[in-house]
Amino acid sequence: MARRTIPALPPLDWLRSFEAAARLSNFTAAAAELGLTQAAVSQHIRLLEERLKTRLFSRLARGVALSPEGAAYLPHIQSAFATIANSTAELFEPRAVQTVTLRVPISFALLMLVPVLPDLASALPRLQLDIVTIHRPSDYDLPGPALDIRFGNGSFPGREAERLTVERLVPVAAPVLADDADWPSLPLLLVAGAREMWAEWFTAAGLAGHSLRSHRFDSFVAAMEAASAGAGVLLGSRPLIDAALAGGTLVRLSDFELTSTSGHFLTRASAVPLTSGEQDFRHWLLKRLAGQART
Repeated sequence: MARRTIPALPPLDWLRSFEAAARLSNFTAAAAELGLTQAAVSQHIRLLEERLKTRLFSRLARGVALSPEGAAYLPHIQSAFATIANSTAELFEPRAVQTVTLRVPISFALLMLVPVLPDLASALPRLQLDIVTIHRPSDYDLPGPALDIRFGNGSFPGREAERLTVERLVPVAAPVLADDADWPSLPLLLVAGAREMWAEWFTAAGLAGHSLRSHRFDSFVAAMEAASAGAGVLLGSRPLIDAALAGGTLVRLSDFELTSTSGHFLTRASAVPLTSGEQDFRHWLLKRLAGQART
């Protein structure tokens, strides 16, 4: 079989001179743009025409005009240059790093967000987070970024909300307390605010009485640390405690789980458009935690 002959490409500097002269309709202007002499541009065009065996320009009294063949050739050359330029920028030029500021409850930040940051770095290498931890619901009333993560039932006036987690509640404690059959008599570890649901759990589980002793904390992560230290029994919020259960730091004391209407939501101001970085982070987070919202 005869080998197909592939025509040699014209030199790049000939093509650059052709493109500039065709776009500007003037050899002198093309030379100025390219940093060449008018004679060099003229020679490039002449050599290109000889290579193609086609006249690309009609010489006029002032400037030049493309021939029909030149006009047909030009868009292909410009498209090829654009492809090379875009590929070079995509592969080799540094992109601007985008910063996304996010307000988030400290427990969610430490137990859910921090463990997946390596995945974020891999998925969105040009994005960096500025994480502002929230300790009280009133902190959300202060001016802040477009995006935040809130705990509740999904109703946040003036904000659009997308569910990240479904809360499931189960008693947990340190392994040293796991064999205590009368665990409801142990000190209960309470969390101030929306998560105070021990009474609801005992009722749903069919247990009438429970300990009168308790310790109260202003964050779930602090109560969780106390539970890990053996200070009492925590009404653990899944999926926040899932890593601790898997690692054996905490153990379940009951098979009964109470599914709550509450959970974590990614929220944004209804009337404020998101930046491209915020949109990228939003899509990544929803995809990354999609299973938690359906569990």
